[in-house]
Amino acid sequence: MKKIRNIGIFAHVDAGKTSLSEQILLKAGAIRNKGSVDSGTAHTDTLPVERRRGISVKSTCVNFNLGDTAINLIDTPGHVDFSAEVERSFWALDGAILVISAVEGVEPQTEVLFEAMKEQNLPLFFFINKLDRDGADLNKTYEDIKNKLTKNAVLISDFDLVTDAVCERNDELMELYLMGEEISEETINKELFDLSKKAELHPVLAGSALKGEGIEEVLEGIINYLPEPSNSEELSAVVFAAKEDKTLGRGVYIRMFGGLLSNRAAITLPVGIDPLTGEEKTVQSKITQIHSANGAVTGSIASGEIGVVYGLGNIKIGHVIGSEPENKNILPGKLRTPLITVQAIPENKDEMQNLRKACEILSGEDPLLSVQYVSTLNELHLKVMGTIQLEILEELLLTRFNLKVKFTPPAIIYKETISEKATGFVAYTMPKPCWAVLKFEIEPAERGSGVTFSSVVPVKDIMARYQHQVEQALPLALSQGRLGWQVTDVKITLVGGGHHLIHTHPLDFIVATPMGIQDGLLRGGSTLLEPILRIKFILPSECVGRVMSDVVSMRGEVLDSFADGDRVILNALVPVKTSLDYSTALASFTSGRGAMSVKLDSYKECPLELGATVKRRNVDPLDTSKYILAARSALEGGIFDL
Repeated sequence: MKKIRNIGIFAHVDAGKTSLSEQILLKAGAIRNKGSVDSGTAHTDTLPVERRRGISVKSTCVNFNLGDTAINLIDTPGHVDFSAEVERSFWALDGAILVISAVEGVEPQTEVLFEAMKEQNLPLFFFINKLDRDGADLNKTYEDIKNKLTKNAVLISDFDLVTDAVCERNDELMELYLMGEEISEETINKELFDLSKKAELHPVLAGSALKGEGIEEVLEGIINYLPEPSNSEELSAVVFAAKEDKTLGRGVYIRMFGGLLSNRAAITLPVGIDPLTGEEKTVQSKITQIHSANGAVTGSIASGEIGVVYGLGNIKIGHVIGSEPENKNILPGKLRTPLITVQAIPENKDEMQNLRKACEILSGEDPLLSVQYVSTLNELHLKVMGTIQLEILEELLLTRFNLKVKFTPPAIIYKETISEKATGFVAYTMPKPCWAVLKFEIEPAERGSGVTFSSVVPVKDIMARYQHQVEQALPLALSQGRLGWQVTDVKITLVGGGHHLIHTHPLDFIVATPMGIQDGLLRGGSTLLEPILRIKFILPSECVGRVMSDVVSMRGEVLDSFADGDRVILNALVPVKTSLDYSTALASFTSGRGAMSVKLDSYKECPLELGATVKRRNVDPLDTSKYILAARSALEGGIFDL
């Protein structure tokens, strides 16, 4: 059986992650000359924008051999705007290297990355980098890892520490240790390897990627500390990234967890829901070519391997082929939610459709780039993670698609909910032929609960397939509420209505549902919800008062604060709207010594005067005559612009 390691390299931005990748490739003989991030020649930074900016934007997979073991190495972005790209790479991995600068120590994004790996129970070892730099402190950084990340870290260069750590986790060795028996280095190392592969211990290596110091130990660590993939004969695979090839079209990176995929294999893919039956529609696509991560034509990929597969069209990232992997942790978790929206405007107005197509291609490569074309307004709206992503997107559209684009100022993505319980009613019985009568009860639900639907209507009144259509139409009905935002945190109950044996058309309940829902939302009133960030500040003690004051002025709430060595950790909840540019201000008044990490905490009520409404993208279902005409395709654009 082929020996394999699927590993990823992760780090806070500028910790030297890509430089380490280059040294690994050089020492392994995969490249002849080491590339440089600063000069734009890094082999894992393949996009022109990455080479110009000296940052990684997309995860890159390269393949090479260490002795008789094939290594699939994934180099990931470090900037927080591309953390979803990092999260997706977890789906492909069996182990990881977490790079930490010996000068800056454990930084906020390092903590975020480690917590994510801990949740995945991903085996990893640390590489303390930049020991050649002024201010580098190996012991302080090691203590930083122990105090801020995990007590299970062990410095490999100190064999006494290794022996203690191993014996603490093995009763038999501990007994020998306490009796004063000599334990061989071979025995200790064997146990260390096993514990590391189970994520029970995390070895700590050190060196300088720039100088090529410590790289041999890293190569040995990849084999010794990180596990081989488990194997299964049953077909199981996950799509974790996408790329576009000028000749072959769209290709997807697939990690195999079991079975075999070969050229010409037919894959069943979902293509939506049948509005008449409510059943999932599928289509079969045949694989046209399979490449290795390096681009070599292989014709097949087997259990444990990673490859690029062509011919599967618009297969979604995160799609599982065959059975779900036994290790559920590798499957998609909650991707970070885009919190800002912009309108993309082509310099040449005649190129709107080209821009739309280009953005849809990029969205296929990045699920968190949400593209929405509003045909009635001829507008293209994008949901993105942050301003850095926008800058990269602007460059990609120019260099890859030759499209000059400008974006409107970023706007916050709000949501809304119903204010109080209300009844929504619709009798869609004219003009014939049509018949769909619906009565809903809509009530507020707990924050974060989303949308729940149930029916108490007997099937003799509304046939089961029509009730299923009602449920399928809810995303359309709730895509915009009375304030123009997506409606959430509501409980919807179908309590009455009826179909007609002669006059009911198969799509009538699809058309009627938005009218009934919007009637209820109008009666119940609307509450605006704004996104709230949970922010962790890492601060010099003299700056704590300033940050606390700023949090209050940003309509935020300080949760707690505590001393952590020579600095203070402060946790707070702050609205996105008031904190968009705060990281820049923080870096300025702390002279770069303060840092913050953010994640979406929740959506909370917001006074309308402090938020925003948005215009409706399509015909209002309460404008009944126009809406029905639109639904019957009598108006340009129809009703289905979500």
